[in-house]
Parts: sequence; structure tokens; C-alpha cells
Amino acid sequence: MTSNEPGWTGLDEADVDVEVDFDEGEFDESDFEEAEAAEGDIEDVDEGPVPVVAVVGRPNVGKSTLVNRIIGRRQAVVEDVPGVTRDRVAYDALWSGRRFTIVDTGGWEPDARDRAKAIAAQAEAAVQTSDVVLFVVDATVGPTDDDEAAVRMLRRGGKPVVLVANKVDNARLEAEATLLWSLGLGEPHPVSALHGRGSGDLLDAVLDAIPEHPTGMVRPRGPRRVALVGRPNVGKSSLLNRLAREERAVVDSVAGTTVDPVDSLVSIGGEIWNLVDTAGLRKRVGFASGTEYYASLRTSAAIEAAEVAVVLLDAHEPISEQDQRIITMVAEAGRALIIAFNKWDLVDEDRRYQLGREVERELRRVPWALRLNISAKTGRAVDKLAPALRTALDNWSRRISTGRLNQFLTALVQATPHPVRGGKSPRILFATQAGTSPPRFVLFTTGALDPGYVRFVERRLREEFDFAGTPIHVSVRPRKKQNHGRGRG
Repeated sequence: MTSNEPGWTGLDEADVDVEVDFDEGEFDESDFEEAEAAEGDIEDVDEGPVPVVAVVGRPNVGKSTLVNRIIGRRQAVVEDVPGVTRDRVAYDALWSGRRFTIVDTGGWEPDARDRAKAIAAQAEAAVQTSDVVLFVVDATVGPTDDDEAAVRMLRRGGKPVVLVANKVDNARLEAEATLLWSLGLGEPHPVSALHGRGSGDLLDAVLDAIPEHPTGMVRPRGPRRVALVGRPNVGKSSLLNRLAREERAVVDSVAGTTVDPVDSLVSIGGEIWNLVDTAGLRKRVGFASGTEYYASLRTSAAIEAAEVAVVLLDAHEPISEQDQRIITMVAEAGRALIIAFNKWDLVDEDRRYQLGREVERELRRVPWALRLNISAKTGRAVDKLAPALRTALDNWSRRISTGRLNQFLTALVQATPHPVRGGKSPRILFATQAGTSPPRFVLFTTGALDPGYVRFVERRLREEFDFAGTPIHVSVRPRKKQNHGRGRG
């Protein structure tokens, strides 16, 4: 009999007690009040149309820096090279008590090809779905042929346009901004997105340009947040586009196309979900640099903000150490978990056998995760994602009544009591569920329990109450010792 896999022998049933059995002073009353308290308040969400402001312009004119300035935090990925932003990325913003959505876009270029063409198409789509457009121009360069081509594209869109003369870091450069009158979009608003100069006046102009009846996106009432995570080039953006039935995210065979987390409201299985396409994680955050470092931080934050994560693995490649690291990141964040083996259309019989062995060996730490075999390219089994999401989230928020939980534990411990250690055996006095999302259980005991026995209790909790798709936490709280003054012999 080992401590890791105890044989659970050596105690009579009379020695086991899981009834509510505590004397005065053994536990603080606050222990039970805390365990029984409901956690979290449901925040009211405003309904109705929310104005949408699209930020467009040539590459590297400071669009993402301006977005960060407007939302008041470093959310959009910024680096001093063109082409860092590639998708439409929406953020909530607030100015003078007015809420609106700001949409960052990739650099727009005329006659773009390949991936640049897809990025430009995303920018044009942002213009079409917006209420106001912020057209950003580098005032230190002045109007260019590409800027004039962008103006023609904006005029076709028919949306109000606010002209932003960016990189005006001092009063001397304001004279340079006057050259932008030649674009025919009215008064240029000189700002420094980096330093914040002129940003307040710009936001006042944005609010003035918003139509009385905005036609932008409608703020939903609490769609469940789903993070799509995985290594680069496993098909996260392809899956998002398949589910959305349109090109929401730029897809390219080159790994690392997605940099910012891309939020999209998508209808799956008759329900609206908020899917977040994230940057591929190729290494630990501490070993990443530049754009990859900040993208890794955004992905980690997206996991924390999500309720459930869909970790995509490339089914026709071996499960890698990085795959396991990402899965562990999700589990440690306490999020519901679905593992989707993508590119199943490329898997032959030999690979299926090898994959089965890999799952048993490499994923044994998360046997509770739901697993799907899908193909984002062909659409195979993607319709099974919605039921899996609902199952994982239902279990993630499941609460077991205290009475039912203690009845279960009474039968469990009577059948398989804790082993004797040094002539003694700790008793479980009481148990309660301290919280949900994920489920957390507290065992009040007379002493510390073997880690193996705690794992045994967790495994049986899963079998009894079906917690597939969600991590659960079981903690032990030994009662306080009363005779603190007794000397040690």
C-alpha cells in the first residue's frame, strides 16, 4: 500500500465519520458562511445599438497606437514595423459618458496582393459595418498617393470620416498637418497617439460625427466567451471563418498570421457565442520577443477572460510539448476545456492508432477534457462543437447541494476509508461546494489527507456528478488545534 495509490484498508466503518461533527471552537463560523456564500454579481449590460468607429489608414501610420490611446490601455499589439495588425479587432471604448466600439484594422493599400489583399479586405469590411471612420495619416510624411486612393475607397463607403493627422508631437509639426486639407476630407485633427496630444479634441469630434441613429453592432446580452487557442498554423482562424460562414480572420499558410485576439459574435447551434481567435503560441512567454511577446500576453489575457477554451491540435502531427503547455495554461486558469483535433481529413489509419497512444500518454493529466475530431477545411464534425461547448459550460457552472454532497461522501468514505498513518486516520467532518466556474469543493477534516486520497475523492466526484469538460478543485481544511500551549515532548 503506497501513499500515491492507497489500498484504503485498515479502518472499520465505525472509525469513519462524515456527518456534521464539530465541537464549539473547532471551526470559525465564517468558514461556513464563506463556503455557502454565492459568488459574483451579474453585471447589467446595456442593450441597444452601440456606435462603431473604424480606424483605417496605410500601414505603420499609428492606428493601433491610437486605438490604445482611445481605450486607455495597451491592448492592441504595437511594433515599429508595418503589417503587425492583420484582422478587424474590436474594443469597447468610453468618452464623455458615451460608449462606442472602436475597430482596429490592418494597413490598407491599393492593388494589394496575397495576404496584404486579405488584410485590405478586412479594413474595407470594417468601413462598411461602421458608423464613423477615423482615417489616420502620418502628418510627418504628408498626403501620399496611397492616402488619396484610400480617400476614394472611403467616399464609396458613404460613412462620415474624421481625418486624423497623427504623429504631431509638438506645436511646430501642426503646420505640417495643414497640408492634409488637400485630401478633401475637411479639417485634419492633429494628434500624437503616442503621447496623447490632441486626443481629447479628436474624441469630441468623433462623438459629434456619430449619427443620431447608429446602425453599428448591437450590444448582446452576455454571449458566452470562447477562446480559440493553439500553436501557430493549427487552423484557429480557419475554424472561426468556417463557423462564421465568412472571412472574419485572415488565413495564410504562413504561421503567425493572427497577432491580436479577434472577437467575433458567431451563431453556432442556434446560439450566439463570442469567439476569440488568438495568436498561435510557439514558445513560452518568457522566451518570446517583439510582436510575439506581446501577442503571447494578449493570448494569455484572452484565456483569462474566456469561460471555455477550445485548444486546437494538428491531428496529423505528434502532440508536442507546446501543445501540452497550452492545455496546462487553460487548466490552470480554471477554464472549461475542449480539445479539438483539427485537420482530421489528413489522418489515415496508422496515424489514428498513433494518436490514440499519444492521447493516453501525453494528455493523461486532463482526462476530463472533452475531445472532438474536426476539419475546419471541410467542415467535418464542426456541428458537434456547440453541444460540446454547452456541456462543458454547464458542468463548469454546476453546483451540488451540501446535503447531496455529504450523502455522497458518507457512502464513499464508508466504502473506502482513508488509510491509517502512524496509528491514526484523519476524518472528513463536513464538505461543501465553495464556488463554481470552476467547481471548488472544501473538505473540513480532523487532519491533513494524503494527496492520493484527495485525488481519489476528486475522481469519484467526477464519476458521480459528471464534471466532463471542466477542472474541479478539491481543497482540505484541517480543523484548528485547541491546545496551543502544550509543550512538545
